[in-house]
Amino acid sequence: MTALPIVIVAAIADNGVIGDDNRLIWRLKTDLRHFRSLTLGRPVLMGRKTFLSIGKPLPGRETIVLTRDLAYRPEGVHVAHALDEALLRAQRLGADMGADSVAVAGGAEIYRQALPLADRLELTLVHAAPEGDAVFPDWDRNAFDAGARESHPRSPDDEHPFTFATFRRRV
Repeated sequence: MTALPIVIVAAIADNGVIGDDNRLIWRLKTDLRHFRSLTLGRPVLMGRKTFLSIGKPLPGRETIVLTRDLAYRPEGVHVAHALDEALLRAQRLGADMGADSVAVAGGAEIYRQALPLADRLELTLVHAAPEGDAVFPDWDRNAFDAGARESHPRSPDDEHPFTFATFRRRV
């Protein structure tokens, strides 16, 4: 089985903040549609707190929840207790689904663990500096080539301007 690329999908404010009190801190409908397009038909790995903030498995995707809680068993998702176990499960599920990648959808600790393994970053760079308690981890920008960028202005559906940016790991 050929390993599927690992793709980190995250929305990050200019100050690095990605969330506060386990919730989204902005309203960006365009980004939610983008997230859906990047994850639909793929296995999506997330931490327990991120899953709890969503509240249910994501339709059209296989959700893998990474948790240290051995008793945690939500219905309709796969549970793993270590990143390597979660990624192995994601690779198998992705192969069964005919997926082209595995998506990592947060939170901060999961991003920190997965960054050294990521083949691609699909980032929404939110041009705001909100308060928050969850921050995207520092990452080595020299290890990635910047790819496509698409800027979006503030609009009735999007409360902040933002940029979709792709970064691919250098070989």
